[in-house]
Amino acid sequence: MTSDEQTNGQNAVQTAPGQTSDSHGSPMIEADCLSKFYGVFTACRDVSFKLHQGELVAFLGPNGAGKSTAMKLLTGYLAPSTGIAWIAGHNMSSDRLAGSAQLGYLPENGPLYPDMTPIGLLDFFAEARGMSPAHRAEQIEVVIDLCALSTVVHKPIGKLSKGFRQRVGMALALLHDPEVLILDEPTAGLDPNQIQEVRETMRRLGKEKTILLSTHILQEVEAMASRVIVINEGRLVYDGSVDELSSRADGLDDAFRQMTTSD
Repeated sequence: MTSDEQTNGQNAVQTAPGQTSDSHGSPMIEADCLSKFYGVFTACRDVSFKLHQGELVAFLGPNGAGKSTAMKLLTGYLAPSTGIAWIAGHNMSSDRLAGSAQLGYLPENGPLYPDMTPIGLLDFFAEARGMSPAHRAEQIEVVIDLCALSTVVHKPIGKLSKGFRQRVGMALALLHDPEVLILDEPTAGLDPNQIQEVRETMRRLGKEKTILLSTHILQEVEAMASRVIVINEGRLVYDGSVDELSSRADGLDDAFRQMTTSD
């Protein structure tokens, strides 16, 4: 095998048998040949995939693989060098506001105002989104309950643990009841009980919403997702079922290692 053939084989996207991305109607999340370049450095290149309503898909890759960059491109937070990101049919370069209305995004280190309380922050963002007072009160109550924030709603965010701050970020992402959720490491900093609560919440939300979930914890993938997308060195290397990926090696851990290392 030539060196070019080896390179092409390593960069080819591996898919599970029978995997079809157009069998569920119009996609709610679509990456269409997304690339992001910083001079000679490539953060991600030609990343393409589609998620449909009711899918909860795990987005995996080692540190520096390009996961967070790809998620920021999908949300419109970053402009792609090439390609198009679509959310609920909206081009996130040319129609970002309409797309954002359907999107809840939790970045890895979500921006929070430390001097505000969770309830004050939620009310501020609900008003900024144009919600009526009655709708604001209703949705704030819903997300406080969903994210188990009732014991800390009147405490300054800067005084909260990392786990509670993560929950506040999750509540902000859910506040406007979006159809699409893009969550970057949503269980970071949570204790085992809190992680279990997040898993149960994701499974419940995944029945109605479209969720792209980044994580480093492979047990979470098995617990929540049925489909996996793997990115490595900025390129998509796998898009298929959890069971198919696991069957390629001695479980998910071994399959992930083989797919993302050159050993």
